[in-house]
Amino acid sequence: RSRGGADVRMGDELMTAAVELTSITKRFGDVTAVDHVDLAIEDGEFFAMLGPSGCGKTTTLRMIAGLEFPTEGSLKIFGDEVGTLPPNKRPVNTVFQNYALFPHMNVLDNVAFGLRMRKVSKSEARARAAEAIGLVQLAGLENRKPSQMSGGQQQRVALARALVNEPKVLLLDEPLGALDLKLRQEMQGELKALQSELGVSFVFVTHDQEEALTMSDRIAVMHDGKLLQVGTPEEIYERPTSRFVADFIGQTNLLEGTVEDASTICLANGARVAASSDHGVGAKVAVSLRPERAQLGALGSAPSGPSVDGVVVRMTYLGNARVYTVKLDWMEVEVREENRPGAELYAPGAEVTVSWDPQAISVVADS
Repeated sequence: RSRGGADVRMGDELMTAAVELTSITKRFGDVTAVDHVDLAIEDGEFFAMLGPSGCGKTTTLRMIAGLEFPTEGSLKIFGDEVGTLPPNKRPVNTVFQNYALFPHMNVLDNVAFGLRMRKVSKSEARARAAEAIGLVQLAGLENRKPSQMSGGQQQRVALARALVNEPKVLLLDEPLGALDLKLRQEMQGELKALQSELGVSFVFVTHDQEEALTMSDRIAVMHDGKLLQVGTPEEIYERPTSRFVADFIGQTNLLEGTVEDASTICLANGARVAASSDHGVGAKVAVSLRPERAQLGALGSAPSGPSVDGVVVRMTYLGNARVYTVKLDWMEVEVREENRPGAELYAPGAEVTVSWDPQAISVVADS
């Protein structure tokens, strides 16, 4: 590793970032797809890039891979500038959503293909390919063609083909998007376990919030080409820094209000709630309250924390939980309550109080 890379802290040790983007910008004509992104991805972490379609996450991944070149900025891998290098000169490999397997080759030859292109001997290529196939739990299927395999098995072949080249960074572009829900959930666990075993940096692009929260050490949330927030899944979910992040990650209620002072928000209906904020006095903000962090009580009950009153509009039964939609004076909110024996039930039309712990909310800019 060269000395030029950004340092990131791993425990008490400073290490060179696996991937370092400095003011990376990508334009296609008049369209700015990625807008001055600064980002450092640590060696050995499972890092997710999350956002809606068109947010710039895949373009960013393709720049790391060498499939697109930055218009501006610096791109380093373990301290080495690679922004103008072709893909085969970078210590990375990419797994795509469509797998891109050769249909006329069997599993072993698909996995060994990259090694053979690098002039590795046939015997060594086959041995290393067999090892990679075992790593992704496909031992015994070496002679099958892609058409004889399930979607999940094909995804494992694509993964083995990328890993056999021993990349320093593995890039995954929506790799589970073509799988059905149950198989996708199984593969999430397998991918995370594999990454932990190998210790290789995984950079994982997805638009699926639950997938990112489940698998990642850290998440970068992008929107309109900009990097909005980077943090652990808990930080992103519990302490979003913008209205977009709060609304995009999971479900939330956004109660509009105005900053009255550093510890008080005046809601749109005039109610004052305790909430710390670093926004200036008079700033328009929103209080983010997750449905599962709110509690319902009958009107007139004495909640222990901040509260607002409303009327139940409907109840949605989810099996393990019930979601109540409650109409307040100025908006509707949702409250999710676990479906447990003896739980109080509220019918549509019931007058209720929605309350929450002051620590359960976050204040974000109303924009």
